[in-house]
Amino acid sequence: MTAEFISVGTELLLGNIVNTNAQYLSQKCAELGLSVYYQVTVGDNEKRLEATIKHAINRSDVVILTGGLGPTEDDLTKETVAKAIGRKLETNEESLELIKSYFAKRKATIAANNYKQAEVIEGAIVLQNGNGTAPGQIVEDEGTLIILLPGPPNEMKPMFEEQVFPYLRKKNKYSLYSKMVKITGIGESSVEMAIKDLIDKQTNPTIAPYAKASEVNLRITASAKSESVAEALIAPIIEELRIRFGNKIFTTQEDETLAMVVVKLLNQKGLKVSTAESITGGLIVTKLTDCPGASNVIEKAYITYSDQAKEDELLVPSKLIEKYGVVSAETAEAMARGLYNKTGSDVTLGITGVYTRNIVLPGNRAKVREDAAINALDLIRISIQ
Repeated sequence: MTAEFISVGTELLLGNIVNTNAQYLSQKCAELGLSVYYQVTVGDNEKRLEATIKHAINRSDVVILTGGLGPTEDDLTKETVAKAIGRKLETNEESLELIKSYFAKRKATIAANNYKQAEVIEGAIVLQNGNGTAPGQIVEDEGTLIILLPGPPNEMKPMFEEQVFPYLRKKNKYSLYSKMVKITGIGESSVEMAIKDLIDKQTNPTIAPYAKASEVNLRITASAKSESVAEALIAPIIEELRIRFGNKIFTTQEDETLAMVVVKLLNQKGLKVSTAESITGGLIVTKLTDCPGASNVIEKAYITYSDQAKEDELLVPSKLIEKYGVVSAETAEAMARGLYNKTGSDVTLGITGVYTRNIVLPGNRAKVREDAAINALDLIRISIQ
């Protein structure tokens, strides 16, 4: 089944509100095995909204609309859906009583336009709202499911979780399951070339590359009736990726970062690490300290940004800096050696140990700091495995 989202609200187009609903719904639809092909944002304009709804109904099995269910004149979603599919609106008595109760509990006066929210599309399954006044609706029209949900996330998410998710689960027998393979030390284009044959012949599972700062993530997704069947489909793909990328794969865990892998390895091997950072300004040790178990492995951390700090704290010879410059493998190695002599740590990062990696990083200051930190963490990982 294919799904499409229509996010309604001029405030979304103006950037006044960040559309987190679409991200949430994408994740939930993936769990349900729905293929999301389109996401559309449209303002509070009846003509444009009607055209968008009709277009979505013609090309998608499930159309989910969020927003535009409020009491004001520019809340037009259900009215426009009803018009688009040729149905009337009718008052839902249960919704009306819940709206009255909502205001009574708060000792607030009901404005006349709030009664509008009790109107639903003829033939709709009504989704009562336990966190607000606007009910949601599910309407089936010529084989297409049209789902209307309130815009505020604190109302939309519980309604989807508790009422829509179980409904769609029954409609779709298959679910999507995925596994993430995270790679570093190689660029996105090189990764794609290395797996082009796998992508060209993919059916189920599928492979989707995502580029991040100094790493590439490959999401392997299978459609299956159960998680165990999906895992059996995914396992051979992951094994093939391990053959092709080897040690460049640092994890297959969705929520595991490179820093977490490094801290885990240090703990497993009973090693201590100390850092001396220049351009990264403490970013590396920050990434490490954000990880569980970091207190067991981090010994000391220095930010030796100036030439003088490198000389005073790490005993880097001034003549070496003069000869090779601050940005050089020689200076970085001298920082690591000086840090080792000072701390005696098992791993010292100035880059690390007695290994050096010379890289040229393009981009602005923030990108260079991030990429440098990731490369340094990967060098620690490689050196202690």
